[in-house]
Amino acid sequence: MSVEIAELNSKKSMPPIQFGEEVSGAETLLRCLILEQVEHIFGYPGGAVLPIYDSLYGSYFKHILTRHEQGAIHAADGYARATGKPGVCIATSGPGATNLVTGIATAQMDSVPLVCITGNVAQNLIGTDAFQEANITGITIPITKHSYFVRDVRDLPRIIKEAFHIATTGRPGPVLIDIPKDVANAKAPFYYPEDVNIRAYRASLVPSDEEVNTFVEAIRSAKKPVILAGGGIIAAGADKELLAFAEKTRIPVINTFMGLGGFPGVHELSLGMPGMHGSYTANQALLQADCVIGLGARFDDRITMGRTKEFAPNARIVHVDIDPAELGKNVATAVTVAGDVKSTLQKALPLVSACDSQAWINQLKEWQQQQPYKYKKEDGVLKPQAVIELLYNTTEGNAIVTTDVGQHQMWTAQYYKFKHSRSFISSGGLGTMGFGFPSAVGAQIAHPDRTVIAVVGDGGFQMTNQELAIVSQYNIPVKVVILNNQCLGMVRQWQELFYDNRYSQIDLTCSPDFVKLAEAYGVKGLRASTQEEAERVWAEALEHNGPVVIDFRVAPGENVYPMVASGNTLDQMELGEE
Repeated sequence: MSVEIAELNSKKSMPPIQFGEEVSGAETLLRCLILEQVEHIFGYPGGAVLPIYDSLYGSYFKHILTRHEQGAIHAADGYARATGKPGVCIATSGPGATNLVTGIATAQMDSVPLVCITGNVAQNLIGTDAFQEANITGITIPITKHSYFVRDVRDLPRIIKEAFHIATTGRPGPVLIDIPKDVANAKAPFYYPEDVNIRAYRASLVPSDEEVNTFVEAIRSAKKPVILAGGGIIAAGADKELLAFAEKTRIPVINTFMGLGGFPGVHELSLGMPGMHGSYTANQALLQADCVIGLGARFDDRITMGRTKEFAPNARIVHVDIDPAELGKNVATAVTVAGDVKSTLQKALPLVSACDSQAWINQLKEWQQQQPYKYKKEDGVLKPQAVIELLYNTTEGNAIVTTDVGQHQMWTAQYYKFKHSRSFISSGGLGTMGFGFPSAVGAQIAHPDRTVIAVVGDGGFQMTNQELAIVSQYNIPVKVVILNNQCLGMVRQWQELFYDNRYSQIDLTCSPDFVKLAEAYGVKGLRASTQEEAERVWAEALEHNGPVVIDFRVAPGENVYPMVASGNTLDQMELGEE
């Protein structure tokens, strides 16, 4: 039965909840989710969670039945990244729970708030190798912010309250709640705690005045300062504060890959993305800066290239992060501030003034003019970079764009100038193929009136393309852009450059006909092989009010440039054929 996306987003009145009424663990869970203002749940049922799904029958929630648990958790992740609210997913015990593992690790690496609910066999069967038994709490300890195994139904309300608090405070992350079937069936009087009091967990948010004053003094005398703005800007909702801070101090801004959209890509002070496939100007700015201000950035190996001693060699590094464990972890820092970047910038803004940086800004603009992102155009050949430019020009940078992982991901980061926070959704730290399409589904459900584009490769799309069933069922108008180069493009690029053209297991020429695949699911399918066809079919896709899959047949041998080879320093950039 088809259900329109509008129905998935229709506002229902919250059902009355009676405290003290004796209800099952499954009903307790749903009442707690209502009180946490959860509306959308992504999941897949099975034996251990049948009590929960029985309580879901005809309930207040909009449940989206994905076709794989990995699709459920990636959709919940996309929903969370697009809204800032915790995403919620449900899976059954055993393989259902273990199918969430990749998505949990993805969220943990990128600091995404998720509450993952799994079922388990009844407690009397734990440890007997019962059917579909798995120690999912043990499996996920290294990749969650916290994991719970519920032993008593009376503890369930407290655990759910704590789970949402942990997932969304401090550095966000995924929390797992494993509920044995006997706990889901057991009954207890319903309550929900008003406050959370977790011993040894205190999420520090506001930095001290002393830290902020030291931060301000550290940047006051800089002549070549640069801001390195990471995903923490987006997680904290600090994009407006960053914009005001950069404009008042006249300090140029580099956005890390995870920070794209946290500062407008079209702003005169924007230098783009740094690192392995970053812009020439961003990397030169880091090499020559006398002060690097890291705001919610991890200084990871794709930026430092693992050569931390040679990274920003002339700069004092100032680091602001909500997670004290990140301060000084990867690079030596002169000044550290433990606190959320929004609060830090709010307290610093009245204290700062414009830096004497105009000569520095002029130099950066010159580099931008001399070495922009560029590629070689060929008649009759559709270049992947041109497809991303087409997406940007037609949406004016206002779409929500999700990606898989690979060459298309880097081209999207390079050629789509993101204007708004929470408009770029991609697996950064873990680099998860198959993430792009289902995360777009979650983002579109969160924002039904916005254009949502999933940019995927022909490899990654085949990992989760079964979720075409739900975009068809609910008429979720995601536009799936496949940059189809008929190979595992990034692997091919590395084999070309570093393995003497020994192409091993990268051939995807026998992939399905993606247009026919889309049509088999009842989704509109289009194809383009030239620039003229690309412009025509993309215009048709944008006009269509439902989901569309567009198979862009792009140049198979195209490489991503600029590129800094692994182990090299930022001054050793390969700029490509041009």
